[in-house]
Amino acid sequence: MKTNDITKSRADRYQQYRADMQKAITDSDGTGFEKALDGMMQIKAEELRDEYEQKITQMVDDYNSQVLATRGANQLTTEERSYYKQFADAAKSGNPKQAVENLNVRMPKTVIDRVFEDLRTKHPLLSKINFIATAGMVEMFVNTTGYQEAAWGQLTDKIVKELTGGFKMVSATLFKLSAFLPIAKSMLDLGPEWLDRFVRETLYEGMANGLEAGIVAGTGKNQPIGMIRKVGTGENLTEGIALVDGEFPEKDATPIDDLSAATVGNLLGQIAESPDGKARRVENVLLVVHPVDYYQKVMPATTLMAPDGTYRNDVMPYPMDIVDSPSVPKGKVVLGLGKRYLALLGTSKDGKIEYSDHYRFLEDERVYIIKGYANGMPLDNNAFLVLDISNLQPIMYMLTQVLPAAEPAAEPDAGE
Repeated sequence: MKTNDITKSRADRYQQYRADMQKAITDSDGTGFEKALDGMMQIKAEELRDEYEQKITQMVDDYNSQVLATRGANQLTTEERSYYKQFADAAKSGNPKQAVENLNVRMPKTVIDRVFEDLRTKHPLLSKINFIATAGMVEMFVNTTGYQEAAWGQLTDKIVKELTGGFKMVSATLFKLSAFLPIAKSMLDLGPEWLDRFVRETLYEGMANGLEAGIVAGTGKNQPIGMIRKVGTGENLTEGIALVDGEFPEKDATPIDDLSAATVGNLLGQIAESPDGKARRVENVLLVVHPVDYYQKVMPATTLMAPDGTYRNDVMPYPMDIVDSPSVPKGKVVLGLGKRYLALLGTSKDGKIEYSDHYRFLEDERVYIIKGYANGMPLDNNAFLVLDISNLQPIMYMLTQVLPAAEPAAEPDAGE
């Protein structure tokens, strides 16, 4: 019997006992009065017991939620719990493919929002570029020159300076970014919190790694144009660029053997000019490096020992963020302006998960597919440089002995 039915039945019984008690009082029926009173007290006892059990259950749920939170499980909203429960029930049905495809509930937007939050906070590269959530075909104006000047003149002179050529229209179409999501049947019984964590972690890894690969090294053919690729100055970014089978060519790598102030300053000087020779501010600088190269090459070249014997890491002659990404080719680093990379990210239209039986790696495993849409491109060709660090040397300490100046010879005493 449902809770509402139980409550209604109990209320009806209580009213009946009240009527019996009033009748017993009118008839001077002591036995009937006691029986009606006992019935009313029993109902009150049941209500108190149910209220107590609900409080205990709520306390247990709150405690379990705290434990799950400390173990990394996300706290779910009512909508999220409902979604994961229906999803788990559908996946465990006799015909899971049909049940999941006919699941009349969408993945809550809060789940996708948390995926975006994880993308920004756990993958530092994605938090330092010009990251925009959008969908479909995108057209926007972007600044191309950066530096422009107004003209001086007499107070009565005509306004002679028009700021032109500083913007261009960029059109971009989102490409599909897809990943497979295998769900073991045994995991469906772990509860919605665990299922939520599994789904989010899988989406996070697949989407983040795929995005980084496209943003750093994408060919531009059915995927983003990577930082290491050459781009033109036209609206479609192909002006003056010879595509190879639809792919943008890689930039030539500039060899460097140190990260001294002179070397870094020369490189930043190249970035400080837009392709048309206009000056621009150099800020939000990134040095993107493969994790292995960071420890073997970049860390030794940017680590100093302080006078107290402790070490200072990532010491650079100009403010910049050193970011590791396995998508950077080994032996190279990318130096550039993070905000001059435009990354677009969208989601599937309705966020539904689909079932597929083509990739059943294990008999006790069902595979689900989620799709996302993304694109990205450098806003100009000078925004990022590719450097060859094959011969990058560690910092060398130079010790110079400074001798105290010789004291001047004493002048002879005049009396001598």
